[in-house]
Amino acid sequence: MAHLTQEEFGRAIGFLAEDLGLQRLRDRFVRLNALVTRRRVASAQSLADQLYLLTAGLRRQVPATVAFHTIWTKQVSDKVGEEGEKALEELAERINQCLGEHDRILDGKEADLEQCLREYEQRLAGAIGSERARVDMLLKAVPAVSTKLRSMGTATPAEKQEDATAVVKQQTDAETR
Repeated sequence: MAHLTQEEFGRAIGFLAEDLGLQRLRDRFVRLNALVTRRRVASAQSLADQLYLLTAGLRRQVPATVAFHTIWTKQVSDKVGEEGEKALEELAERINQCLGEHDRILDGKEADLEQCLREYEQRLAGAIGSERARVDMLLKAVPAVSTKLRSMGTATPAEKQEDATAVVKQQTDAETR
């Protein structure tokens, strides 16, 4: 799995703090044995810095790493829903078909991979927002794919809105069938 930069990790903690509230988020980390102090945190950034150091950027298998993934996954899956998860799994399979031995991108599959990543991001962004979608994708990506994601950049705000609108329309059409 790829690793988030400290900035990306800070954004992820910020998103969780927006969803749950900063002190409730800290309480969840305490309950999951990720933190040992019940002292209040001053900001999402200070919590992110503390967790980033404890987890070594999510590289160490410690309770804080497991707690982060647990909380993040629950927040995303609650917003995406079961049907959305199935659609994302199908797109993930298409992404994996572009990867070869040792999770390297197959020659000649770069364009296909980029297209699949864009589709995955659009679908996910329709449910959780484009910035959160990018962080989630980086969390799940193997190193070669995370490098590709980072090099692709993000869509402009107008493209993000168009993409989100198209995904919502697709989901609505699928639900009415």
